[in-house]
Amino acid sequence: MRRRDFLKTIGISTAAVVSGCQSITGSVRRPNVVFILTDDQRWDHLSCAGHPFLKTPHIDRIAAEGVMFLNAFVTSSLCSPSRASFLSGLYAHSHGVVDNFTDYPAKMTSFPMRLREEGYETAYIGKWHMNEGDDSTRPGFDYWASHKGQGNYFDSTFNVNGQQQVLKGYYTERVTDLAVDWIRKPRTKPFVMILGHKAPHTPFTPEPKYAHIYDDIKIDYPKSAFALEDKPEWVKQRIDTWHGIYGPLYGFREKFPDTRPESVKDFARFVRDYTATIRSVDDSVGRVYQALKDIGQLDNTLFVFAGDNGMFLGEHGMTDKRTMHEESIRVPMVARYPKCIRAGTRIDEMVLNIDMAPSILEICGAKSLSNIHGMSWKSLVCGDVKGWRTAWYYEYNYEKQFPYTPNVRGIRTERWKYVHYPHGDNGPDRHKAELYDLQNDPNELKNLIDDPASQTMLGQLKKQLEDLVRTTNGLPDKMPIDEGVKKELPAAGIR
Repeated sequence: MRRRDFLKTIGISTAAVVSGCQSITGSVRRPNVVFILTDDQRWDHLSCAGHPFLKTPHIDRIAAEGVMFLNAFVTSSLCSPSRASFLSGLYAHSHGVVDNFTDYPAKMTSFPMRLREEGYETAYIGKWHMNEGDDSTRPGFDYWASHKGQGNYFDSTFNVNGQQQVLKGYYTERVTDLAVDWIRKPRTKPFVMILGHKAPHTPFTPEPKYAHIYDDIKIDYPKSAFALEDKPEWVKQRIDTWHGIYGPLYGFREKFPDTRPESVKDFARFVRDYTATIRSVDDSVGRVYQALKDIGQLDNTLFVFAGDNGMFLGEHGMTDKRTMHEESIRVPMVARYPKCIRAGTRIDEMVLNIDMAPSILEICGAKSLSNIHGMSWKSLVCGDVKGWRTAWYYEYNYEKQFPYTPNVRGIRTERWKYVHYPHGDNGPDRHKAELYDLQNDPNELKNLIDDPASQTMLGQLKKQLEDLVRTTNGLPDKMPIDEGVKKELPAAGIR
């Protein structure tokens, strides 16, 4: 296979493929960009994704009038690494933001920085969450309104263009106020605005008007919650930690761990509150949509909505994210831009957070970013699927203060998933690898790692994973690791 074709297959950027879409030239006004990013929202928590009781009419409208990516994923399921990948088009081992305490490198060009270089007015509003102790204005933004750390659901202190302000009220409402006001400001330049929501991140706190809307919905532990026989030992041990369903559930329980049968009531509240916070996010999308319509720029705006990573709601005994199971890595992603995207488009191909930057830049007719890992999905939404990836790899960095998820390197194809823990596949059961046939087992209930009939496929996936990591300059393994397990790791390669 030629190198150019191989790079396309695994998701490395090549020359843009444009087919069927309106071209962007100097005589056509460049589109504005609105990118709304939620925190910890699963792919299936939209009514257009088939959720049984959550209603999201405004996000559904974006999908109906544009494209819905049915298989969207993040390459590291943790807030800061994922956000940096959205901005840069790079894997975490390349951009260097491998935990929640490292800032986006000031000298690394992001897609807003590139658009600003080419004449766009830029704004960042809401949760930034990279180097969480610093709320100062980041490079590339003309307007800045963000805060330190996670922020609060009520009365957060923001740095608004250098001035500290307590924004009284519910977080989702207040950042939307700022976004709508900024959109309505008179201007002569095209603009790009990123709106980062806190919701639905913990501690799940619905807006008062939505606090009890799901009280009558019956919630029980999912079927996979205790089906852990085939899982690595660390998954079983996680169940009564902070990130397990017997844990404190982020303040809902006084007992820890709580294994009582009646504790399911706290789990039910956990799920209801998580879901209810998304109602306010949907309202926010509707308000931004209306503001663009009011100023006559709706159809001249690339409007994108996505989540920064998923969230376990009891599956495999887990809460939080970080692992490579579907609930952790799959995210919602929809986009609207009628000059390029036909209404009602549905994309089955696998798209990644690293694809966002090159896609936005190509649609805006801007200069591409150099040496990135993502691919522009402009060709996909135009109906050209040739050369799109058929496999991609996932990486997660071990965090010492969260010892419930070890290092992860894994590969996902359209049918198969192999999850490798660099501590050692062949070592203790604690770090036993995982292999799933997603076609026949979409809920990842049966680990086939020891199945004799799956060993040929396992060998192929191991080789393909090593090729993927090497091609993105990830070998030798560049992700930081815990000192206590260094001796177990090979110098390079995937075991």
